[in-house]
Amino acid sequence: MSKNGNENKIGKAKGRQMLTWVGKRPLERVMAYPAQHIERFAVEAPAGALAATDWSDWPEKFPQGGLLFHGDNKDVLAHLLANGFRGKVKLIYIDPPFDSAADYVRKVELRGKHGSVKVEGEEYTLGEQIQYTDIWANDNYLQFMYERLLIQKELLANDGILVLHCDWKKSHHLRCLLDEVFGQDQFRNEIYWYFYNKMHDVRKEIFPRATNTLLVYAKTDKSTFHRLAIPRESVVKQLKRVKVDGVLVNLKDENGDLVYQDSDAKTLDNIWGIPLIPPADVKQKTDYPTQKPEALLDLVIQAYTNSSDIVLDSFVGSGTTVVSAQRLGRRWIGCDINKGAIQTTAKRLQTVMREQAELAAKSKQRELVKDEEAAPQPAQLAFNTWRVNDYDLQIQHNEAVELACEHIGVTRTRSDSYFDGRLGNRLVKIVPFNHPLSPLDLEDIEKELQRRPDEQRDVTVVCLGMELAARAWAEQHNRNRPINKFHIIELRTDRKYGGFIKHEPLSAVIDVQRKGDHMIVEITDVFSPTIMQRLNLEEGLFRAHIEDWRAVVDCVLIDTIYNGEVFNVVASDVPVKKQDMVAGRYELPAPPPGSTVAVKVIDMLGEEVVVTREV
Repeated sequence: MSKNGNENKIGKAKGRQMLTWVGKRPLERVMAYPAQHIERFAVEAPAGALAATDWSDWPEKFPQGGLLFHGDNKDVLAHLLANGFRGKVKLIYIDPPFDSAADYVRKVELRGKHGSVKVEGEEYTLGEQIQYTDIWANDNYLQFMYERLLIQKELLANDGILVLHCDWKKSHHLRCLLDEVFGQDQFRNEIYWYFYNKMHDVRKEIFPRATNTLLVYAKTDKSTFHRLAIPRESVVKQLKRVKVDGVLVNLKDENGDLVYQDSDAKTLDNIWGIPLIPPADVKQKTDYPTQKPEALLDLVIQAYTNSSDIVLDSFVGSGTTVVSAQRLGRRWIGCDINKGAIQTTAKRLQTVMREQAELAAKSKQRELVKDEEAAPQPAQLAFNTWRVNDYDLQIQHNEAVELACEHIGVTRTRSDSYFDGRLGNRLVKIVPFNHPLSPLDLEDIEKELQRRPDEQRDVTVVCLGMELAARAWAEQHNRNRPINKFHIIELRTDRKYGGFIKHEPLSAVIDVQRKGDHMIVEITDVFSPTIMQRLNLEEGLFRAHIEDWRAVVDCVLIDTIYNGEVFNVVASDVPVKKQDMVAGRYELPAPPPGSTVAVKVIDMLGEEVVVTREV
């Protein structure tokens, strides 16, 4: 992290040729926002279940395990740079917007057998509900990609690889960008993914498009690469070749005849024939637009990484990259601006990790069978979810203070019972975020200064929202005082520190009762203002039509010993089918007396609320 605590320098693009567009700007430095740790998932497994992974390169700030970030990937990538991941990522795979003029809106159907009401995703003003907005002005798209490629190059290890997934619309522009950022000498491959089961529009006067392109670039001349073999459709006769003095030559028998052998595999070339995910594949399909098959990512990860290497996907979408990385024994980092993407990815990861733990437990009980030996040992059986620059501020004041101080670069002063720290030579006071700054807050600060007659420093006041009267009060105060002037940072609109966003949760009524050595968690109502707002826009639909609150709930997660900071998923209720609903009533082993039980409810549009009860 830089001296002021929130900016990171970015190296220049030095490659040729250079693409030009209106508004092209080099990215010399980038703001790093703090991350709020919001959830943890872990499964238990017997000793020896995990691969022998060297975590010495892992930043101490983050617990060992997968990292899933919710936020704009530019903010997340900057956070990773500032917190120890510069030069440590072995493979970056990105499947960014293709500039296709398509708007992939998340269409949400309420749960239940008769739930025919569909709720459209959000308008552009609330982009979280949009799975994928792919509508761009060309110059904006190029600047968007340029900035993110420059940051990602900084994260790559010297022997790292970046794979960019695109289609015919932008592949020519993106290759020019990659040549500029990495240098054209670092181009390694143009791989064509051929999806031979695509349904084609025969009305168009073109040959059907049945490929995407994967552009592969290395950071330096040294990079990891493994040749891969794939099965042939039928066995063929092939000349047997051997190395003699380092050169491959045809093998001959004692009579001088060429020796042939049966071959049921061939070396993978740059045409990868992998079908699209069939609609009937309920195990893999997530109903996420633009989802890629796991077989495609398996090849990418196997080709360019080794066991326990770090894989990053900053447009994680439905989570295929990190799911493949988890199954193949790699460490991984994923991020997405869309909450639906984070939730879909988290559910897939939970399923995979449970399966890996079950396999490890079964293998411990009996000798390994052949097919189980082929399964790579996981690098981790836990992951943590973080939020960057989109914070849930309905939290304890102390946690909000920590986030704000990290964002602004405040030096904490633990010995002061009133002021929260220093910013340069000024005192800092952070006003609770549950209300806008008012004249009463400023009067309270003034009274504290009056109790300190020798204090001559100015005061920086940090707030989330501000009454008009508060600004007028501060201006009047500053005109009348040669010392102890007030300087206000409003975290939404401040020119330098603005963008600190507040996230609004839904509401739930939950009861938790201890019954001997068990406890009962019962949800009696959930109200989603966001869903109701959508329904009220539809003619003839009112709240009375939602007869069961469970229709609006996507899933329920429970932490039986909540520490007030990180949510550890102990029990989860995630219905697989849309017609199924959450149970709403759960009987669990009782935690020790005095424990805090936390219940997280997530609705069908991705809004969430955490309710805590002491038992």
